[in-house]
Amino acid sequence: MSAAKLYTAEVLGLAVELAAFPPLADASLAGDARASACGSTLSIGLRLDAAGRVEALGLQVRACAIGQAAAALFARDAIGQNADTILAAQTRIAQWLAGEAALPGWRDLAMLEPARAYPGRHGAILLPWQAAASALFARAVPGLTVSQHCRGG
Repeated sequence: MSAAKLYTAEVLGLAVELAAFPPLADASLAGDARASACGSTLSIGLRLDAAGRVEALGLQVRACAIGQAAAALFARDAIGQNADTILAAQTRIAQWLAGEAALPGWRDLAMLEPARAYPGRHGAILLPWQAAASALFARAVPGLTVSQHCRGG
């Protein structure tokens, strides 16, 4: 598959959308994630409402266009989501990327379908969900990491 099919105009356009989600000065929660395969990083700041749903978010993304596009897709629909929904989406997206599940229901995620053929990009796609889960679960259980939560330890 050529890079032209991977870096479509739609994907590149999503990267531009990140300007609408600058770092959040009054974030009550913060999380970080790093993709080990490519070194991409993402930091997220979240503010929750009284029911524990995301009310506002800000992002700082240092990633390829695929990682930036994934962050924009995350940001588009994260408002109103709670920790359980975000962690479930992260799991389903990872399964989809591995070819173990159908396309998850996160809006417009199909735009990243060409990246499934590039395992080196999978970590960058998961960054926003991982960083958000890190922030949300650190709040729920101080000192507990997302990886500990996911493996039950």
